[in-house]
Amino acid sequence: MKAEIIAVGSELLLGQIANTNAQFLSQQLAELGIDVYYHTVVGDNPVRLAQAIEIAQKRSNLLIFTGGLGPTKDDLTKETIAKMLNKKLVIDEEAWCSICDYFAKTKRTMTANNRKQALVLEGAYVLKNEHGMAPGMALTVGEMTYMLLPGPPKEMQPMFLKYGRPFLLQTLDVQEKIESLVLRFFHIGESQLEAEIEDFIDAQTNPTIAPLAADGEVTLRITAKHRVEEEAKKMIRELEKKILTRVGDYFYGYNGDTLFSKTLEKLKEKGKTIAIAESLTGGLFAEQLTAISGASAVVKGGVICYTNEIKENVLGVPKEILQTEGAVSKRCAQLLAENVRKLCRAHIGISFTGVAGPSELEGKPVGTVWIGIATEEETKTFPLTLAGNRDMIRMRTAKYGCYYLLQALK
Repeated sequence: MKAEIIAVGSELLLGQIANTNAQFLSQQLAELGIDVYYHTVVGDNPVRLAQAIEIAQKRSNLLIFTGGLGPTKDDLTKETIAKMLNKKLVIDEEAWCSICDYFAKTKRTMTANNRKQALVLEGAYVLKNEHGMAPGMALTVGEMTYMLLPGPPKEMQPMFLKYGRPFLLQTLDVQEKIESLVLRFFHIGESQLEAEIEDFIDAQTNPTIAPLAADGEVTLRITAKHRVEEEAKKMIRELEKKILTRVGDYFYGYNGDTLFSKTLEKLKEKGKTIAIAESLTGGLFAEQLTAISGASAVVKGGVICYTNEIKENVLGVPKEILQTEGAVSKRCAQLLAENVRKLCRAHIGISFTGVAGPSELEGKPVGTVWIGIATEEETKTFPLTLAGNRDMIRMRTAKYGCYYLLQALK
């Protein structure tokens, strides 16, 4: 099967909303073994929509539409497809009753155009909308299958999962299953990672390897196709083992893991608590950790020591150190980590001090960063020279804190 996802809505082209529906559907179709080769976005215009459909019909045999099923005049998806397929639009009585019940229960006046939402393509399999009004539908004509889904994700996603996905499984000749695994890496660039496993990438057939860089991290998506799910998973595991033999030192997690979730997980596993002293990150590291459920078992507390006054008076960094070596220094990072650990009576103290920009500080350039990690046994400091804008430097600093903590907790 070759699928194409066609999102209908001028708001997408204007950038008013993001096309998250296409991402969701691509993931779902991949799990079914259906290849998605094209994403198309077209505005609320019947001529341009018809043109997009004509192009898609030549290169795909499963077209999935999102949006344009509502009650207003610019909702023209099913009308356009009906005209192209020479099909009538008929009222789906169950959907119409559901719409009428909704307006009766909410005691709202129902305008005449709401009847339009209950229209479906004649002969189509109706996909119930249990989270909105307009039903979806699926119809096969010759070798082409058309599936129409509502635009709002809160309606589209549950509709596809409950009705659209089973329809595809029952009616389409889906022979292969696709399994994917995402490996997550930090402290290695995309180019270096690719160079380390270049021979695997060059030789890829099944499974395939797809590198992706984002937010100072790199991921590798390993994807395998097989008629037997367990065989696909086995193929992935074998390739994963080979990859980690090469670059395992930079690996930290799978799929939806983050550096912060893995750090919290490892701290819990080791039975360690942490206290945090944040200068340039301004509470960002603590915010990311405490956003995760269960953080209270690990995070004792912290201090946002943004000024030298707080570094000195709250966290005990001597004034002479701040005057001679500076706030952005190895010695300051060391003392901040040690003293916040003692202040909060935690097993580990971590500190962040540096220059996020846009201007230099203490004669040190933007991107100069020191991280300190103090345990009951020792204190280590880590210098960094980071690039990027202010927000990027702050977030990368926080992520490096996780990276060094994970190394220490090994």
